[in-house]
Amino acid sequence: MTAVTAEPLRRLLAACRVTDGASFSLEAHRTDEDGDTGLDKAEGVRALEKAVARLSDQQERLFADARWSALCIFQALDAAGKDGAIKHVFSGVNPQGVQVESFAAPSTLERSHDFLWRHAVAMPRRGRIGVHNRSWYEEVLVPRVQPSILQAAPLPTTLLGPQIWAERLEDIAAHERYLARQGVLILKFFLHVGAEEQRQRLLARIDEPAKNWKFEEGDLAVRARRADYLSAYESAIRATAAPHAPWYVIPADRKWLARLLVAEAVAGAMEGLDLQFPTVGTAARAALLRARDALA
Repeated sequence: MTAVTAEPLRRLLAACRVTDGASFSLEAHRTDEDGDTGLDKAEGVRALEKAVARLSDQQERLFADARWSALCIFQALDAAGKDGAIKHVFSGVNPQGVQVESFAAPSTLERSHDFLWRHAVAMPRRGRIGVHNRSWYEEVLVPRVQPSILQAAPLPTTLLGPQIWAERLEDIAAHERYLARQGVLILKFFLHVGAEEQRQRLLARIDEPAKNWKFEEGDLAVRARRADYLSAYESAIRATAAPHAPWYVIPADRKWLARLLVAEAVAGAMEGLDLQFPTVGTAARAALLRARDALA
């Protein structure tokens, strides 16, 4: 990637970043936006490799420093490319320093706790990168669109009124603020895929035997409520976008570009921490020199 293409890419990533949701509109973010980067797929793949190399270096520094941790949250509609983005962005990073968690529908045990519990126990330790494929945001998306799920929840009926969505979003925002104050770098990605591109990808899951396992009948039911889900996402982003917990609305119609933008966002945010390898004191340095002499 040359300087000619790097600057448009930075501008595109900046346009994706949402830190104040007061006037946020999902309609303002095109799913096929390329920001006039001038990149083609081959160039994008090469740029991704460089971004992943930067991320790998930052992960090593994060691990050695052991004071910060990072949490990368991925949300999207079906077939938007979450799994592929996670695979391509983090596969070049030392697996000892990355903790990937995928959250399906809550289990009986998880439902017996508060909705943040299962995510809290899966938080990355200091020095690690946590990658959450779906997150606590599912609790203000799926049951909001499908009220029967909320009605079946083991909660007092007095808490199940229409105010619950604003309350949960308030709780999420407060929880993320708390985490940021504990040294957690929070990055939230919404992979925004267009209706036609999503249709083509769902058809591929049906038509290509190697992808059949990815398809679930429920995918069509969710697609039929696409507008409702996007409205729920818009509400969530409006309520929880903050400088300490930014959202990135990633145009996901081009998988290679979506992956590049995610990698650039994570690498850039970690570089912003100015992580340094620990230095040793005089006594420790003397011990190292004695050890070197012993090995000579």
